Amino acid sequence: MSHFVRPRDIAEPALRLVVFHHAGGSAASYFPLTRHVPDDWDVLLLDLPGRGKRHAQPALEDMDEIVAAATEDVLPWADGTPLALFGHSLGAIVAFETARALEARRAGTCWVGVSGRGAPGHEVLTRLPDHDSPDAELMARLRDMGGMPDRLDAVPEFRDRFLRVVRSDLRAVAGYRPDAHRPPLAAPLTVFGALHDSWAPLALMAPWARQTRGRFTERVYSGGHFHFLGTSFEAFTADVVEEIRTAQPLISAVPPSYVHPSV
Repeated sequence: MSHFVRPRDIAEPALRLVVFHHAGGSAASYFPLTRHVPDDWDVLLLDLPGRGKRHAQPALEDMDEIVAAATEDVLPWADGTPLALFGHSLGAIVAFETARALEARRAGTCWVGVSGRGAPGHEVLTRLPDHDSPDAELMARLRDMGGMPDRLDAVPEFRDRFLRVVRSDLRAVAGYRPDAHRPPLAAPLTVFGALHDSWAPLALMAPWARQTRGRFTERVYSGGHFHFLGTSFEAFTADVVEEIRTAQPLISAVPPSYVHPSV
């Protein structure tokens, strides 16, 4: 069974865009994105274990396990059609590490987009909630950031399940310690940040440039961690589409030895 929500069944798409959700989120959070991408793009929204199409599975608490599972999910779709990966927050890590894993299997991507997450190696400075915080404190931190499910407190069972998933996701993020000496990604990389995102301050976004030897760009928005939700989703998606279209012709021209200078 596929773990993707796939809004369109396109036989021969011009591109496949795989989207990875944030901590505590699910594929459903990113469904609005599908309304604003080109008609010939195949969109694959992945549900990680513990939610959505995989609600019966326990949420994973180790980033290596999450990435391994995501890579196996994506690999069958790396069939020669241009493949782009995008993720927000927790999903940014999953998108980036999955792209690395695919490159290791000679199934590279044409573009990677990371949003709302500081660059690898800067995790100690990221202001994440403590996964062991009391329920009320954790809920307050999450509400401050936005992106919470509607009417969460109206159904205590749903709230408790949501908090269990969030804690598992936060444990995975807290334990993420990538090798600082790995070679950079070959694919072009775009970073999306926000001026008032306390989880991913802009100072932590620019060092993503060291993580690719392809084209690197950074886009900055007003607002906080979930600045793109709601009425802003259409404009944000237009920027994602523009970045992918710009990057596609460049992927075959990446010099094998080029590395961005230190930031």
